[in-house]
Amino acid sequence: MTHEVTSLWPLMMPVARQGDDTYCTESAQGVRITFSDGREILCGTSGLWNCILGYGNDAIAGAVHQALLDASYLSTYRYENAYARRAADALIAVAGPEHFGRVIFSTSGGAANDLTMKLVRHYFALGGEHDRKAVVGLEGGWHGLTFGAAALTSGDLGNRVYGIDRRLVTHVPPNEPEELQLLLERHRGRIAAVVVEPVIGTPALELTDAYVSALLRLRREHGFLLVADEVTTGFWRVGPFFASQAWPEPPDILVTSKGLTNGTMASSAVIVSHSVADAFIHLEAVLVHGETQAGTPVAAAAILATLEEMRRLDAAALSSRLSERLDAELAALVAELPEVTSASGRGCLRAIMVRRADGKELTETEVADLVTAVREEGAIVHPGPSCVQILPALIYSPEDTSLLFSAIRAGIKRYLR
Repeated sequence: MTHEVTSLWPLMMPVARQGDDTYCTESAQGVRITFSDGREILCGTSGLWNCILGYGNDAIAGAVHQALLDASYLSTYRYENAYARRAADALIAVAGPEHFGRVIFSTSGGAANDLTMKLVRHYFALGGEHDRKAVVGLEGGWHGLTFGAAALTSGDLGNRVYGIDRRLVTHVPPNEPEELQLLLERHRGRIAAVVVEPVIGTPALELTDAYVSALLRLRREHGFLLVADEVTTGFWRVGPFFASQAWPEPPDILVTSKGLTNGTMASSAVIVSHSVADAFIHLEAVLVHGETQAGTPVAAAAILATLEEMRRLDAAALSSRLSERLDAELAALVAELPEVTSASGRGCLRAIMVRRADGKELTETEVADLVTAVREEGAIVHPGPSCVQILPALIYSPEDTSLLFSAIRAGIKRYLR
């Protein structure tokens, strides 16, 4: 079916679906989205992992409204503003002030990763290590689609067409420390940073405890900076407030976004350890980076309100209870449907691995069709490699959880049988 293309050019959307009212959203409240065709559909992805406390939170909306009235725009470019100062203090408090000392605000996870790559290279240049410019990511990792982040994101997403430069970026397999060790030995003194997601978002692959221990050992031996990209895993999504807080030692730099403002503002933050920040302070070095909308009062107000709402709602307990329900539902789904071979992930970040009747993995097109089938049954899930991903909001009720899995179960049967 064809549709009349509108003036809007949506992102990452097949042309055949552009202009289709069944894919145009009108409003959202709680954990449900209303579309232009009138359907109200259960959201199983917190938007794009953003609205971790659900849509339409009154306290966050009120804080944003007041900031718009009191200080509609103030910058962190060549200036500071009091809102951004308070938000930075609050983030340091939850990240751990004994280790982290400074916060740089940005506007998206991709932009924050671009910023981070500049930061780590500048840090080593300050110490006279001008050859340390290479950055290592993990195969399967996703860090964004801005130019630097697209290089760090694993896989080919039009890299040749867009001229994505990977001369200073490479990737190694996750949970295989031997590959990273060989790379570090081969390029001794040239690796500035290793960037990892504690749980690789696609397809919800956890870094093992053994791998994390090896990362920390290799950091001590080779002197690179360890960056935890927690754009997806932060804000009680997979356990601790930040997933890396469960590691034996913290990362040098922590990147966060998405849940940071409950999805209400284009905002991200790079949380920097004392040791890295102090190198700039002692040499009075200025990091050459600037974003017009980074750390505005409105974004900072949303951050502060989100943190306060997490405390008020006891997000830690919400996450724990929802994770237990997901464990039970996933186990039942794997036991019931032969097409579901396994589930992966942790906490409230999960993937459901699906195969065809002949045991073969689903193609990208087949996964997209399966996601559509689940949507037709009443729930939004996200496509992954031969899997569907679910990242429900922490405010999901037991009834919401049951409805989500009923839609997933019916969608799988509808498409694969």
